[in-house]
Amino acid sequence: MNGKTVVMGVIGADVHAIGIKILSHAFTEAGFNVVNLGVMVSQEEYIEAAIETNADAIIVSSLYGHGEMDCRGLREKCEEAGLKDIPMYVGGNLVVGKRNFDEVEKIFLEMGFNRAYPPGTAPEKGIADISKDLGVEQP
Repeated sequence: MNGKTVVMGVIGADVHAIGIKILSHAFTEAGFNVVNLGVMVSQEEYIEAAIETNADAIIVSSLYGHGEMDCRGLREKCEEAGLKDIPMYVGGNLVVGKRNFDEVEKIFLEMGFNRAYPPGTAPEKGIADISKDLGVEQP
């Protein structure tokens, strides 16, 4: 255990469960305390879980293409709830249609996410980035 807690789940009406199970397992194996909220998670559920567990980060997954809509306003709601500086990460198939990921990433960074990941990103990439951001030594 590295002492860091991450809250993760699949946002909105998305029911894609396999990816979040893989992420949960990978982050657990990397030493994180994982709070996996599963699928169809509302913004409020992420925030409540982050407060209850004193989470160090929020990880949002979306595969059905509506992440852009589902994630809008999450940073502001976190701030209102007292989670002003909590790091937020998002990944998956985040927008409807084919768009250059640089454009997609810009949208999510402007929404207040610390990092955004395209579909197919290996869990190890997110683990390395989040570990670095949270000051966790990785073996």
